[in-house]
Amino acid sequence: MVVSVTDQRLLLVRDGKPVKSYVVSTSKFGIGSKNGSNYTPLGKMEIVRKIGDGAPPGMVFKSRRATGEVIKPNAPGRDPIVGRIMWLHGKETQNENTFKRCVYIHGTPEEWRLGTPASYGCIRMGMKDVVDLYDRIGEGAEVRVMRGSLLETWEGQTWAKEHPSSSPAPTPAIGTGMAQL
Repeated sequence: MVVSVTDQRLLLVRDGKPVKSYVVSTSKFGIGSKNGSNYTPLGKMEIVRKIGDGAPPGMVFKSRRATGEVIKPNAPGRDPIVGRIMWLHGKETQNENTFKRCVYIHGTPEEWRLGTPASYGCIRMGMKDVVDLYDRIGEGAEVRVMRGSLLETWEGQTWAKEHPSSSPAPTPAIGTGMAQL
């Protein structure tokens, strides 16, 4: 997976080819790995724990445990973790505290905020999207969070610019920007 802070998008990649793109929200406080900062960490990470098998998309989680409460998208006045949790572990010196900071990819009921930085450090997804992603990946899946745009990272940039409402381009390959995290 590649997450672009600039685009507020997560791109699922398999065998070097884009599979599906999701709108996300990263931290409203910025990027980085400082303890207590609520920043979204950058760099190479992996999914080390998946939580929420079989739960409804709107299941509320507190301390990584299902509460039994199920809420609908955009429920007023509520912003709990919902649907699924994919716990991240940093693979680089700069983000090695990611697991201890409890940074996840998880569902949010505040779907109206997706596409803008709105989280407290985690990568938020829509309720149905987080279930879809969870079902497509396993523990150990690689996640790369980068500052730059996916358009700069993947070949097929012209197609993406000409079709801004469609993503990703049908058959782009990994471009040279992949190393530019």
